[in-house]
Amino acid sequence: MTRYAQQLADALGASESGIGAAPAAHPHRRHLHFTDRLFGADPGAAATAVEQLASGGTVSVTLHDVPQPSDGDEGLRLRSDAYRRVIDAAAGVVVNSEHELRLLRRHTSRAARAAVIPLPVDPHPAGEPVRGAELTVGVLGFVYPGKGHDRVIRAVAALAGSAGVEVLGRASAGHERDLAALESLAASLGVGFVVTGYLSDDELLARSRQTTVPVIAHEHVSASGSLASWLSAGRRPVVVSSPYMQEMAELHGGSLTLTTADELPAAIAAALDDPSSTWLDDDARGRLGPDTGRVAALYREFWRGVAW
Repeated sequence: MTRYAQQLADALGASESGIGAAPAAHPHRRHLHFTDRLFGADPGAAATAVEQLASGGTVSVTLHDVPQPSDGDEGLRLRSDAYRRVIDAAAGVVVNSEHELRLLRRHTSRAARAAVIPLPVDPHPAGEPVRGAELTVGVLGFVYPGKGHDRVIRAVAALAGSAGVEVLGRASAGHERDLAALESLAASLGVGFVVTGYLSDDELLARSRQTTVPVIAHEHVSASGSLASWLSAGRRPVVVSSPYMQEMAELHGGSLTLTTADELPAAIAAALDDPSSTWLDDDARGRLGPDTGRVAALYREFWRGVAW
């Protein structure tokens, strides 16, 4: 989230805003990229922090990690109340998908209003497919519960082949034990398991193009920077279908290979047999979007409609 906020701030220029900043001519105006996990020790404290900011000047927000049933009964109740308070305090609200807007209306207020501005996809210049020395199934991004790494490990184990699983990234803060558990699971199932750790942008692009089969297997996803990264690298990932991913498949012109959780092993096997199916051709690359420049323009349009 913070990386996306900085990317957007850079695109908008020094006079416009990312996290907690505002157009320079109007220092009392701020746009926040909000998730309760970054703004406070608990959801209520996070909402209070936004309310305090809003009391000193007008605030608009982009909501991330919106409440959903996977938070558990108590977590859903606490997070829904916090997000409702943030919505009430904000002059305008943005979410990254229609699916997120539906979740907001279901779990905060049926009257919740928000502009839907998708996460950007910025295609890198086309490159030649790179064949690694070994067959690999790649999962991109931070390791945390629900990201689907365990599902991918089990799917690869079901193939009884020579492919291994590689994590292009590292454990999210506080989830080092989850990474250790994945390493133990892979070892118990006889699946090779490699974790790259932090990768620079150039390193991430190179590794994204080297893995044999890119996979996204989130259990509960409402927006995905990992998807944008795979698409930007020219890859067509194998994706476990969900309302969000179905929405993205339509937005990006069929540039995802959708499957189900039960059919994930078969989908990975098919991609290993035909690695060319995991690459986007020029036509597919042309259907990606919006890019960061267009997303920045959509934010400008959104702010023009905000009652500053």
